[in-house]
Amino acid sequence: MDLFASDDAIAQWELALPELAGAARLPVLAELAWHLRQRDTSRAMALADEAELLLPELDAQARGAIAARLQLLRAEGRWLTGELDRARSMAEGARDAFRAIGDMAGCADAHWLCAWIAVDRGDHACRDRELECSAAAAQDAGDAERAAIAEAASARWAVLRDPETARARWGAHFDPALPRPPALDCWINDFLGMAASQASDFGGAVRHYLRTWEAALETGQLRTAIIAATNIGEKFSHLNDHHAALEWMQRALDTARPKQWPRSTAAALMHTGDTLRRLGRLDAAGELLREALDLLRPYANSRLYAIALQYTGDLCLARHDYAGALDAFGQLSLRADALDQADFRMVARRGAAHALCFLDRPGEALVLAQEAVGLAGGHHNVYNQVAGLRVLALIHGRHALPGPAGMAEASPALHYIRQALRVAATIQGYIVPGDLYDALGEEYARAGDYCEAYMAARAASAARVKTHSQEATHRAMAMQVQRQTEKERAEERHHRALAMSEAGRAELQQQTSAILQRLSAIGQEITMYLDAKGIYEVLDRHVHALLPAYAFAIMLRAPGGAALEMAFGTEAGAPLAPFTIAPGDATAWSPCCVDERREIVVDDLARHAPAIDGCRHCASALFVPLLLGERVLGAMSVQARQRAAYGERERLIFRTLCAYGAIALDNAQAYRQLQEAQSQLVAQEKLAALGALMAGVAHELNTPIGNSLLIASTLEQKTLELDRALNGPGLRRSELAAYIADAHRAAELVMRGLHSAADLVASFKQVAVDRTTEQRRRFQLHQVTHEIVATMMNRIRASNHRIGCDVPEGIELDSYPGPFGQVITNLINNALLHAFEGRGGGTMQLTAVAGPDGKVTVVFADDGAGIPREHLSRIFDPFFTTKLGRGGSGLGLSISYNIVTGLLGGRISVASNGAGTTFTLELPLVAPAHDPERRVY
Repeated sequence: MDLFASDDAIAQWELALPELAGAARLPVLAELAWHLRQRDTSRAMALADEAELLLPELDAQARGAIAARLQLLRAEGRWLTGELDRARSMAEGARDAFRAIGDMAGCADAHWLCAWIAVDRGDHACRDRELECSAAAAQDAGDAERAAIAEAASARWAVLRDPETARARWGAHFDPALPRPPALDCWINDFLGMAASQASDFGGAVRHYLRTWEAALETGQLRTAIIAATNIGEKFSHLNDHHAALEWMQRALDTARPKQWPRSTAAALMHTGDTLRRLGRLDAAGELLREALDLLRPYANSRLYAIALQYTGDLCLARHDYAGALDAFGQLSLRADALDQADFRMVARRGAAHALCFLDRPGEALVLAQEAVGLAGGHHNVYNQVAGLRVLALIHGRHALPGPAGMAEASPALHYIRQALRVAATIQGYIVPGDLYDALGEEYARAGDYCEAYMAARAASAARVKTHSQEATHRAMAMQVQRQTEKERAEERHHRALAMSEAGRAELQQQTSAILQRLSAIGQEITMYLDAKGIYEVLDRHVHALLPAYAFAIMLRAPGGAALEMAFGTEAGAPLAPFTIAPGDATAWSPCCVDERREIVVDDLARHAPAIDGCRHCASALFVPLLLGERVLGAMSVQARQRAAYGERERLIFRTLCAYGAIALDNAQAYRQLQEAQSQLVAQEKLAALGALMAGVAHELNTPIGNSLLIASTLEQKTLELDRALNGPGLRRSELAAYIADAHRAAELVMRGLHSAADLVASFKQVAVDRTTEQRRRFQLHQVTHEIVATMMNRIRASNHRIGCDVPEGIELDSYPGPFGQVITNLINNALLHAFEGRGGGTMQLTAVAGPDGKVTVVFADDGAGIPREHLSRIFDPFFTTKLGRGGSGLGLSISYNIVTGLLGGRISVASNGAGTTFTLELPLVAPAHDPERRVY
């Protein structure tokens, strides 16, 4: 199971899930729940609940892996909502469970989550250990992508601790020219964005964070996407483009609030508050920061809380609350040492120096400001270096203090302002604020240099104009960055597509073959049913699984008329009320489809008048006739809420389902008619046997012949497509090779189906003669028994059961093979209906042994559920059944008893010990003579 998955993978799992039932749902449920954990946490938890109910159906190894994954999912849910201790305990439990079963990829994921829990707890030493363990476990699992993601996250945090060392170690570690999976691309660009930000390359940081934002959204990392959005907004604030900053802050807030994740919401709030402070909206900024601090109480040791302290201190300075600012920056200094992060040390010293300056403690202020400038210069953090120099100028401008050695300017304040301007000029895209030029002008005026003071005032005015007019420029820069990012991603996709083109061709061929096989399997399932209700239900299930289907309906011709009656219909999963369409009704699509025997595709229902068989909530529809040779049974329709929902692929699939549906419904109708006839012919023994046989013939032959027809029609369609390509733009070698491969496969399937039909016809021929004439003749028990079993084999296989036949050659009877075959058929049907209810893999065994007394013993046994003791004495009674109304008539064993004891002159007995049933027939090798007019079945 991957750590992160794309939206395309999610869509495939969503499509696959409705087709699955029971334990087969579990792998898809677990995948979908895991990868929805941040996309849709509440639904992920609901899917996890469903998956846990199915866990007992798995073996111990598979159950352990999925159970640990579900526990890790729940741990991540706790982490996102701020329950850090509980999340840590659950994640460690999942980690131990993964390790116990040797699932090192799962172990890596548990370490990954523990690392981020440690981040929120402010335990960065633990974070580093967990990320190292995650990378090591991923390498043990042979998962290079997981290992690289953990390494990229380690590099991100290393930049904050020591930018120079991190750049030296990680700067060339990730090759930007190589194509990368989106999940890994997200974290590498997060590291590169952090490195660019620490170097005051705010434009470069924005570019990298934009790629982080896009990749995080694509792979379901919503918390990382929110952080990326706030980082983009913060970089725009540093570039003095506060309007663009607010747009990104709002984007982060809109993503975070619906999730109700306190940390993510607080991050968006506090960054928005700081941007409002820069715009001079101090009261609004204060409200947002207070709300953010309330949400961040469980995260008091985290880096995010430290950022909130920084913003609080900056707001206090803006409000001239210098004591409050000093307290906030003092707390930040403690957190900077605990976190071991250089940027906070710079900010804490600069902010405290600013506050001390106005609290008339200039000596302490000067020392802290010089330390802040020294730290910033040592780490090449130009932005914080400029801020520190401005504070030094402020201190010297307010207090009479000695200037620095070698000063060339008229005053220390002027010296530091000029130095700040020189450093600021090195920041790409940075707009020097007007107040810095104002301070420069004031110092020149104080020194008596009014010409320079005037020039500084003009520069301040120009800076303010530029600040307001630069919004469009920075937005254009953001668009350029986005375009450049998209160009790089397009090139990456192109290289990846080239590398995978050959694999794609092979996969296309496999998909074509898979579609043929899947439709063939669906056809077998549909035609397996001999009752209309079962056919409707299986068609409904496959239509919704394979096609966009808001509404689905089956219209059949009414008996003895041309009207169409709705036999089955659903809309939005609910049954439709039955209705009838009169012949020639121009307000309906189905009669036209049936009368003209053609498909009708409606791409935009809104452009047509409302129809009686149209769904008012749908925008497109497909109507296909149910054809069986020259007969038309009715029409099937499917309707979708989107326009033009049914292209050539969808029409081919629906056309195939309709072909199978027509065969199955015709089978069901024939079977129903035979059942009705049988109810009248039970008293007429010979015709009752014939009816059962013909029902089997109709079912067993229609399936292989129907499959062959389907494959032939598909091959015909592909031949037409090949002809169009040959006579049109041209035929590629790969297309011809694919066609030949499909043709070989189709020929193999057709030959297999036709051979199966031929074998069945050969078996039916002899059995039918026996049953229709009921002639007495000499026959080999081995041959007749195998012919009878052959007629039942498709039904046995369709029910996922097996039958063994151990009848030796050389046993010859002078008896009635037709009635004997009816007995064996009844016993097999009885086992399929009763013995194996609710399970597959059942086994039946038919054996025969010749005795010394002119008799043969035939034994039919199954390993099914057995017969309750209280029912054993009644099973041969007429109309006794435990399946009344569910396929059991209560006549099969009664008729068998009469045939064996009457016509065949033998005995039949039954034994069951609660686990399996055995029927024993003792038959004379020469049946007694009978009056044909008095035979009773």
